[in-house]
Amino acid sequence: QVQLVDSGGGLVQAGGSLRLSCAASGSIFSINAMGWYRQAPGKQRELVAVITNDGSTNYAGFVKGRFTISRDNAKNAVYLEMNSLKADDTAVYYCNAAIRPSPIRSYVGSYWGQGTQVTVSS
Repeated sequence: QVQLVDSGGGLVQAGGSLRLSCAASGSIFSINAMGWYRQAPGKQRELVAVITNDGSTNYAGFVKGRFTISRDNAKNAVYLEMNSLKADDTAVYYCNAAIRPSPIRSYVGSYWGQGTQVTVSS
């Protein structure tokens, strides 16, 4: 079984910072892309940032240099450093990873963390 556990959310004032963490564990042969998504109340889940296993990154336009995604392949972990937070950033943030559990099978699954709440007060 593969499990992703994300953490680091909380309540912060506008202009503040938070660092989200996500660690994958269980039956893991390899991890391809890892990323962060968010879902605000009444809205669809949207991509925030993604990082490939060679370190290439891609960000949503609303990030505008405020967020930085990084990963530690030795720890099967991905991080999201969020600065200059705005009230509009309030959402549940989910980590996601494309993981190949087995060296025998070529199957790659998309796995999700349980979500961590980020609330930004204005």
